[in-house]
Amino acid sequence: MKSYAINASGLALNAEFLTSPNYDARPPPGGPSAICLIVIHNISLPPGQYGGNGIVELFSNQLNPNEHPYYEEIYTQKVSSHFLIRRHGELLQFVSCLDRAWHAGMSNWKGRERCNDFSVGIELEGSDFDAFESAQYQTLKLLIASLKQCYPIQAIVGHSNIAPERKTDPGPYFDWGKIESKP
Repeated sequence: MKSYAINASGLALNAEFLTSPNYDARPPPGGPSAICLIVIHNISLPPGQYGGNGIVELFSNQLNPNEHPYYEEIYTQKVSSHFLIRRHGELLQFVSCLDRAWHAGMSNWKGRERCNDFSVGIELEGSDFDAFESAQYQTLKLLIASLKQCYPIQAIVGHSNIAPERKTDPGPYFDWGKIESKP
C-alpha cells in the first residue's frame, strides 16, 4: 500500500507533482490561518469525460479554448487545487500544502470566510452524475490520514458545504461513509 506522508515542504510522498502557477502564500502561520479544513471537490474536463489532460491543463493555465466548446468558457480562469485523485486512484499534487491553492473561491466555514486561507483542496476526477471509484476512495483515505498527521484538521467538507449557493460538489454520488467523516 502506498504512503502519502506529507513532508516538511508540504508535498505528499508518492504523488506526482505538477506545478500550478495558481497559488500564493497563506496568511502568516498559526492562529486562525492554521490548516484545519479539508475541502473535497469533483471535476471532469470536458464535463462528464474522464482520463484526459483537461484538468491538468486548466490548473497549469494551458487549456486550449479550441479543443472543446466548454473550454472557451473557462480557459482564462486561474484555479488550482492541492491534489487531484484520478479515477484509478493516481494522486497528483499541484500546490504545496504550505501554500494557498485557489480551489474554494468565495466561501465560508463556521463564520470564517476565505476557506483557501486555512484549507487543503482535494479534487476527485468525477462529476455530480457518476459514482466515484473504489481506488479513489482508497487514495483519499490514505491522503486524509497523512494530512491529519501533519495538520490540526478539524473537519472534512464538500465544496457545497462552504459555498452552497454556487457549488454542488462533490455531489450526490460521493459516499461520505467511505471516508468515515461527515461534514
